[in-house]
Amino acid sequence: MSNTLFSAGHTACAGCGQSLAARLVIDAAGKNTIIVNNTGCLEVFSTKYPESAWNVPFIHSLFENCAAVASGVESALKYLGTKDRINVIAQAGDGGTADIGLQALSGMLERGHDILYVCYDNEAYMNTGVQRSGLTPFDTNTTTSPAGAKSSGNIRPKKPLPEIAVAHGIPYVATASSGFPQDLQRKVKKALSIKGPKYIQVHAPCPLGWRYESDALVLISKLAVDTGLYPLFEYESGVITGRKQIVPKPVEEYLKIQGRFKHLMSNPEELKKIQEIADSNIKKYGLKAEPTA
Repeated sequence: MSNTLFSAGHTACAGCGQSLAARLVIDAAGKNTIIVNNTGCLEVFSTKYPESAWNVPFIHSLFENCAAVASGVESALKYLGTKDRINVIAQAGDGGTADIGLQALSGMLERGHDILYVCYDNEAYMNTGVQRSGLTPFDTNTTTSPAGAKSSGNIRPKKPLPEIAVAHGIPYVATASSGFPQDLQRKVKKALSIKGPKYIQVHAPCPLGWRYESDALVLISKLAVDTGLYPLFEYESGVITGRKQIVPKPVEEYLKIQGRFKHLMSNPEELKKIQEIADSNIKKYGLKAEPTA
């Protein structure tokens, strides 16, 4: 058996942020964990019959219902009197969380199940052809929001799912990134130390859908945070208790190394709109670092 709880040898693309994030999450959670995972990239590349990369119990659910299945697992463990010794993690992609799985997630949060829900946010339905999701960023070129002569890509803003989770009155909500491993693992451990429903949204770049070179994973992950386009923060009982402060970089540094934004490089008006999104995030979450003396 592998020394890690998520073994190498799966079939993820080189430079996949989701595979890195999944390994960080389960290794932080530890072996006394049950994973419920919906249909999606992670399930497909890590559990290709008859093999599995997971060295913990793993349950594959439908595209829309990992939160509901995890709720049943957690309830069964409570009935058996073993829940305090076992972590239950529900995990899905952005489409299976923000769109098709939102109702099941809301129910899990509302009922107060002692579950950590992890959304691996690669910002589109990557497993089925790079279609836009509710978490696809503004102006992204996808197969269902194509850029062209009369379109700059996705016309909708990214759905504020962490704030939707906060609105349920749950004890812990955080964002994280595959480019900041220690921060991600700290948040997973913190979440699992808290009773009740928890939600962590992890930015997980996709080389196929985002069209970047596989060795640029960490660079892209860090630039998303350092531009303010993907702020890292923590809410506890509805109050922001932590944030990663940054010295903001221009959004072009992040956008120009991804094929999904190539069409924007000659469009200063659209670049300005995306910069305004980053600036708004920086102001809203207090991300700008104070200058040092």
